[in-house]
Amino acid sequence: MQFSYVNPTQIQFGQGQIASIPSLLPADAKVLVIYGGGSIKRNGVYDQVKEALKDIPWQEFSGVEPNPTKETLDKAVAIVKSEGINFILAVGGGSVIDGSKYVAAASHYDGEGWDILEGKHQVTTAVPLAAVLTLPATGSESNMGAVITRAETHTKLAFLAPAVQPKFAVMDPDVMKTLPERQLVNGIVDAWVHVCEQYLTFPADAMVQDGYAEALLKNLKRLGEQFADRDNDSWRANLMWTANQALNGLIGAGVAQDWATHMIGHELTALYGVDHARSLAIVQPSLLRNQMATKQGKVEQMGRNVFGLADGDDLAERTVQAIEAFFHSLDVATQLTEHESSKAEAIDAIVGQLEQNGMVALGESQAITLNESRQILEKAVA
Repeated sequence: MQFSYVNPTQIQFGQGQIASIPSLLPADAKVLVIYGGGSIKRNGVYDQVKEALKDIPWQEFSGVEPNPTKETLDKAVAIVKSEGINFILAVGGGSVIDGSKYVAAASHYDGEGWDILEGKHQVTTAVPLAAVLTLPATGSESNMGAVITRAETHTKLAFLAPAVQPKFAVMDPDVMKTLPERQLVNGIVDAWVHVCEQYLTFPADAMVQDGYAEALLKNLKRLGEQFADRDNDSWRANLMWTANQALNGLIGAGVAQDWATHMIGHELTALYGVDHARSLAIVQPSLLRNQMATKQGKVEQMGRNVFGLADGDDLAERTVQAIEAFFHSLDVATQLTEHESSKAEAIDAIVGQLEQNGMVALGESQAITLNESRQILEKAVA
């Protein structure tokens, strides 16, 4: 284990914490509030934010999509540049927060914003930002990553930059009360795969990272099992905090990370509009089976320590089956059905996108070539 770890995001966790925003903003803050489709106006969050900012100059930008697009976000960049905005407040889930990170970074760059996603511009400065989390899933509220879509080319890419790490994150579980069931399920699945991407690689004797990852997976498993009883403060708070911890950098510190499930899943979202979390559930079981030669040790460890399975020659396969059963218990499919073309055409399209986007050597060992991706998709596409 060799790593440097810091997480500078201040977390304001609990009921009523939106009111704390003024005390956390710079004295000279001129704020742009960025949000999505307007649900925050129906669930009371917008009014709470408006009240918190009543003595602070601010304006708003709405319309950020569930998979935030460069085309929409560039309009917010123009506002930041023209209006002298010096602080961004993202109010929403991972998509709004990711999109706000793009806005923050692109606003300090005179070139084409997409250069950031293609690695042509390295982000070193950005407009400071913070988040009011409304949908627990991605952990974007306290990490430095973002995933952005270019609608024109159906391209979905990610970037990482410490400069876009939120300064603070307000996490009030009460805001989850009006979330649709589908979004809560997506939050569980998304957080689950986030943990697995940092855990299901190869044994590294990282006792803290492994133990903490297993605790988070057991939390998510229990929350899924208790889904019918989700309308209570404890369930909401535990999902919100678990999803945050799944991707705040701690369990990935000093250990190998995979992320191939995400890279392939992104193409399902970009091409067929599959919910991000559900794209991950489609890819993960097939990918684990395809890569079992290198992942068997950790998959078996997960079977024992998370699912309580007995040892045996088939433990790894039984563990993958348990993962599938977990997804199915939440009514989440593990095969792609959204494609309107034939299976062969869908696979060709996805592999073509992977190749176009440079995703030709994925996984913790860069062993998932386009050929392996095709084999994974053979099992993942219905």
